[in-house]
Amino acid sequence: MRSTRTGDLAMLVAHDQKRFFLRLETGKDLQTHHGVLQHDDLIGIPWGSEIRSHLGKRYYLLEPTLKDLLLNIKRRSQIIFPKDIGYILLRLSIGPGKTVVEAGTGSGALTTALAWMVGPQGKVISYDRREDMQALAHRNLKRVGLEGQVEFRLHDIAEGFDETEVDALFLDLPSPQIYLPQARVALCNGGTFGSILPTANQVSALLYALQRNSFALMEVCEIFLRFYKPVPERLRPTDRMVAHTGYLVFARAIIPEPQLETDASNADFTQAKPEQ
Repeated sequence: MRSTRTGDLAMLVAHDQKRFFLRLETGKDLQTHHGVLQHDDLIGIPWGSEIRSHLGKRYYLLEPTLKDLLLNIKRRSQIIFPKDIGYILLRLSIGPGKTVVEAGTGSGALTTALAWMVGPQGKVISYDRREDMQALAHRNLKRVGLEGQVEFRLHDIAEGFDETEVDALFLDLPSPQIYLPQARVALCNGGTFGSILPTANQVSALLYALQRNSFALMEVCEIFLRFYKPVPERLRPTDRMVAHTGYLVFARAIIPEPQLETDASNADFTQAKPEQ
């Protein structure tokens, strides 16, 4: 049976679903709106335990999931939603040992997910022009113990990326089409490119640019997520739905034949067929 240890990142969930995150340390306490909990009482007990504050209020002691961490990071900008991040990780084939570049660090939500997935053997390189945003992202990563897997670059990517032969590259920028030549140089042959954009006209501009910059197998999608009220006797959808948050665009870096001219059949080949 797995138990908590000193230094673990823990999550306490109250009966009203409010979540508290804490790094377990001897001698510390957590003061909540429903009473005080001593860290010493939480260290060495099994994960999943039901505990009580000094006022007798119940909490569940859990290891935070990646989703929990992403939804509770400190932010100064809109983060990419977990529903989109999950598919981004899948389409970019992010896993242990991979090297991935992102541009547009923001508050570090995607950075955190990438670092979680590449593991200690992998590397995430994050570019941004704003030092304050990277400082915030660094604090968010340090809070969850992932700062060692990320390298920050305070750099304008119009001047190019420092890296080459990276496995995947993601642009969270308003005009990603401007930076496709630089992205193609950074990616390995066959590497995966991704981007997220809020409007359809931005997607169109990116698709035109992808065709001109040695990318193929383009895919555009958006993801909708609907939750249900988990009440067995009256199961039904919740009143609100997480619908459009952005268009996701993916493509693969290719080596085109120099003499090949794009015609209708070749244009069809560059587009990814929707997978069922």
